[in-house]
Amino acid sequence: MIEELFIRDLGVIAEATLPLGPGFTAVTGETGAGKTMVVTALGLLLGDRADAGTVRQGQAQSWVEGRWLVAPDGAVADRVRDAGGDLDGPELILGRSVSAEGRSRAVVGGRSAPAAVLGDLGGDLVVVHGQSDQVRLRSSVAQRGALDRYAGAELAEALGTYQQAFHRWQANRDELDRLVAEQELRAREAEQLREAIAEIEAIAPQPGEDAELGARAERLGNLEDLRLAAAEAREHLSAEESTDGAPDGVALLEYARRRLDKAAEHDPALPPLVEALADAGFLVADIAGRLSSYLAGLDADGARELEIVQERRAELIGLARKYAGGLDEAIEFLDTGSARLVELDSDSDRIELLGNDAEADARLVEELADRVSAIRRVAAAALGAAVTIELGALAMPDAVLVVEIDSRDDFTATGRDLVKILLQPHAGAEPRALARGASGGELSRVMLAIEVVINQADPVPTFVFDEVDAGVGGAAAIEIGRRLARLAETSQVIVVTHLAQVAAFADNHLSVVKGSDGAVTASSVRQLHGDERAAEMARLLSGLPDSASGLEHARELISLARSR
Repeated sequence: MIEELFIRDLGVIAEATLPLGPGFTAVTGETGAGKTMVVTALGLLLGDRADAGTVRQGQAQSWVEGRWLVAPDGAVADRVRDAGGDLDGPELILGRSVSAEGRSRAVVGGRSAPAAVLGDLGGDLVVVHGQSDQVRLRSSVAQRGALDRYAGAELAEALGTYQQAFHRWQANRDELDRLVAEQELRAREAEQLREAIAEIEAIAPQPGEDAELGARAERLGNLEDLRLAAAEAREHLSAEESTDGAPDGVALLEYARRRLDKAAEHDPALPPLVEALADAGFLVADIAGRLSSYLAGLDADGARELEIVQERRAELIGLARKYAGGLDEAIEFLDTGSARLVELDSDSDRIELLGNDAEADARLVEELADRVSAIRRVAAAALGAAVTIELGALAMPDAVLVVEIDSRDDFTATGRDLVKILLQPHAGAEPRALARGASGGELSRVMLAIEVVINQADPVPTFVFDEVDAGVGGAAAIEIGRRLARLAETSQVIVVTHLAQVAAFADNHLSVVKGSDGAVTASSVRQLHGDERAAEMARLLSGLPDSASGLEHARELISLARSR
């Protein structure tokens, strides 16, 4: 329920606070005073598109704010918290600003949020009916939606089960169609994969093999240089006598050790050095031995091995370039390609399985659609009868509402039903579609009657009607007011009206008052009581707020409404 609505610089309204609360609130005012800005403000709070043209002339931005009472543990509160906002106890505050440049900012529970969040919340907070909604009521989609709301939980459950089967059927059928259509293409892909996998498996690359072969090729290509360097190094480190008669490294270290060892008894600092020279001799001798092993291990037929290595490297490089761009990628392609080939080779089995599933789902969809249709047909008869009774009370005593259901040839996500709401204006007349059989005033009453009936099965927290009484007057207007008051017994109802017969039934009467300073017109909102309310009603009736007969008629209407 909306507790309060605040508006600043929206249209002609400079600043206004609308106390709303439970029951039936009527909003009246002179033509051009800005009554519809109340509906516009609510629309902005419910996620409607922002329009820079609604910003009051000369102002930088407009601002609207609404205070709702909601269940702290309900779906609305959960969505607010998901958006980063929160409630203040049971109170939810929504805000929206619109700049003169058209930029918009939404506030949900104290936090900035996308306007789409307001739209998500709006479906659970308010139902708005205006002239455009009367036009939408003429569409088959809106008519089916009205019937489904009236059918309630039983239909919702059946429709949910049907939609699960329908979407699964659609998915399987689409996949089947795709596989059949691409069968030849997928067969060619499978053959190409087989050839590629066979080639990779024949070469049998190993992870890191290219780097290993590169290092080996480098070694084999410099074999003589390696042999000469190792031989010379070994000769200098360990040989009985070098070619130029100089002693080798091992001999020199041994000579140095012996010289120090003779003198070590005279100085305690020398023995550690003698020991170090001995260790160095052992180390150099070990290195010389390892060099000998290295020389012995150098390939005798290095040229032939280098040729084999280079051939293998060429195979790997060609493979990498052809299939991936790197050897590791080529090996990975072998794994992914094999998995893809298994998938492609199983197409025939997959097609058969999908065909069986699609056939089974088609039968199930038809069965569930029939159940949905059966529930709708029962609800259609009940809705037509209940709305017909309401139309009789809305000064359409001879009118009959017929909800007709036809079957279409194909299935959709909502079943196979074509719902048509027809109006028989009087006995003996043929029922006609609302688009052709109802005037604007009649359509307003049909829409109201439908909402009154549906609200008994599917209550809505708040209804907003923008001139639901258009094209209506006299006794019909009184009955519209009476039905709005009845609707307000279970929901909050806000009505923008120009008829005193409707406003008389309101529990809360707000008047949009227009003022002017000679240059700029501005409006504000006042809550009316007592004589002020009677004067406003007289103005609505006769255009003269001070007319004695108008005031008398206004008080008579208020008294009539109170006796309802």
